[in-house]
Amino acid sequence: MPPWGFWPLAIIGVILFEVALGANPSRRDRMLLGFLFGASWTYLGMFWMIQLTMPGYFIAGLVYGGYHLLAALIAPSGNWRVIGRPAAHTLAEALRFSFPFGGVPLASLGMSQVDGPFMGTARIGGVILITWIVMQLGFALAGPAPGVPGFARRFRPGASGAPHGAIAFLLIVLLVVVAAVAPRGATTGETLRVAAVQGGGKQGTSALDVPSIEVTNRHLDATRLIDPDLDLDLIIWPENTIDTPVFAGSTIHDAITVEAARLGAPIAVGITEERNEGTRRINSQVIVTPDGDITARYDKVRRVPFGEYVPLRGLLEAVGAPLDQIGRDAVAGTGPAYIDLPDGTRLSVVISWEIFFAGRVREGVKEGAEAILNPTNGASYTGTIVQTQQVASSRLRAVETGRWVVQTAPTGFSAVIDSDGKVLQRTAVSEQKVLIDEIELRDGNTWYTNIGDGPIIFALLLTLAASIWFSSDRRNRAGAQPPASA
Repeated sequence: MPPWGFWPLAIIGVILFEVALGANPSRRDRMLLGFLFGASWTYLGMFWMIQLTMPGYFIAGLVYGGYHLLAALIAPSGNWRVIGRPAAHTLAEALRFSFPFGGVPLASLGMSQVDGPFMGTARIGGVILITWIVMQLGFALAGPAPGVPGFARRFRPGASGAPHGAIAFLLIVLLVVVAAVAPRGATTGETLRVAAVQGGGKQGTSALDVPSIEVTNRHLDATRLIDPDLDLDLIIWPENTIDTPVFAGSTIHDAITVEAARLGAPIAVGITEERNEGTRRINSQVIVTPDGDITARYDKVRRVPFGEYVPLRGLLEAVGAPLDQIGRDAVAGTGPAYIDLPDGTRLSVVISWEIFFAGRVREGVKEGAEAILNPTNGASYTGTIVQTQQVASSRLRAVETGRWVVQTAPTGFSAVIDSDGKVLQRTAVSEQKVLIDEIELRDGNTWYTNIGDGPIIFALLLTLAASIWFSSDRRNRAGAQPPASA
């Protein structure tokens, strides 16, 4: 996983899991090893959760370990395990991406493959397809796959090849080849000259540590360094760099207008405003024109559980859970994931956490977005686990949709990523910097944009069901054989 990972290690990890399980593990071994597989993966890859909620971190490991425990119990044994186990454990990941509390799609196998040969398959089936490829390859290499009989026999004395393992292996090869020629969108011939503003400041600090006006002023200072002769089309500020009861008509709105007028371009700014008489707040990205008009607004829909709102708050308060740091729950937006510039250019906007949800980005692209903006704020996280995973996730969204991505954060990482998932520019943590680039506007859809996750999940369910059926049928026929005559 980012920030430590090297993509082949994900496959090796699955190989070791299969070696530990063996062909016919006991029920107890399935439960124990399946749980350890999922829990250790979660505890390492989601170590950042400690800074949100220590109890939640431990509970998440138990829950997601439980998903893989269940997958290990359901998956067949014997030769049919070579396709049943990958399907079961990929479905466990698909469940984690959406449940509970809307899902926590971080530390995914897809993120681990952004520098590997399977990245392109995201434009066919998204991150779930990449997860299946890693799972399938790892289980096949360690299990009854005829492609590596020597390796298999080393760990499985007497194991015979299974044609369904070979078919799965050939399917992976086919997917990689098809991904190279699959639709990836097309350039419109137009570009957008953008400036992504990173104000800088100390990493590992929250809104309780640093007054919001300091964050605002850092970004104003960085914006004032931009040369007005650059002929920009858009300046982008990060998520919630402005915290005010009402933004429109405020002194900060006036200061933003001054800079927009000086640069002759609209500024997309991240604001946090009060709602429900100050008992709630809302996280938004708005467009401010050189005339001071607010011409477009997007309100964040997917909120961070235990970060921006507390699920089951009443119950947790009743048992004495420490909820002081999340005094006001954020209100969820309801609009589609895009924003229109004054010239009519449509951009998909996903704020912070939302970049991890492929469906959110896909929604904006299906509505005609020609590029993707990801204003974010990872300043409160010590270290770079979340930030590097977010860059990896932005790269996945770029390939899935065939769109360029501009990510901007107050203390890093800010980045410009092209439609093939290549990082063209990236800031360092805590530095004050403005990334200026000419991003390509694109239209047309990838296969993933058109179909989403549904068909892949359905295919995995069919594969798992078929493997269980044929494995059970084979055992039943073996048990029904008459005893050999003396």
